[in-house]
Amino acid sequence: MKVAILIGSIRKKRVSDRLAKWVQNEINKTENNEGAIIDLIDYNLPLFDEETPPQGNPKRNVNPEVSKFLEAIGTKDALVVVSPEYNRSYTSALKNALDYIDFQLEKKPVLLLAHGSTGGAQAVAHLRGVFPGLLAITVPRAIMIPGRVGEIFNQNGTLNDPTTDESRSLQNSLKVALSDLIWYSNALSKAKK
Repeated sequence: MKVAILIGSIRKKRVSDRLAKWVQNEINKTENNEGAIIDLIDYNLPLFDEETPPQGNPKRNVNPEVSKFLEAIGTKDALVVVSPEYNRSYTSALKNALDYIDFQLEKKPVLLLAHGSTGGAQAVAHLRGVFPGLLAITVPRAIMIPGRVGEIFNQNGTLNDPTTDESRSLQNSLKVALSDLIWYSNALSKAKK
């Protein structure tokens, strides 16, 4: 299974990239699975201004940067979204990127991972309402990490102290959530045949 790990923050001094690396490291430890980070910082996506919604435009002509982003998302079997919570929701950069998607995520599973003062719970709740419109399925479990991500994870996406109860709990949560993602990906893949 090929998994896209989308970093939903383009802010300087962000910590979402640490979480994306953590997820990638764990996915790559599992057999027959590969995680690839898709960082919105690497794409110069203009504000979405297409005349017609993407799913309703068979003659859609997108700029090369958008096309590159859509191809990176569309060639994967599953998606993990890593987002901070801004003002009780997910980021505007992530919203803009998602608005470009037409059928790249159709019948594919999405795992949500958020962080912030409330663990990103409201960002997760809002994202759960968006993905059905993109024809994707969010897995029931989500990972929510309250505050202090910069203290818990280093820049390589490794837990600073893996022996703490908090670190063990986070590691277990990710393991279970990734197991769910793999299950949903396999089930949806079989159902599509």
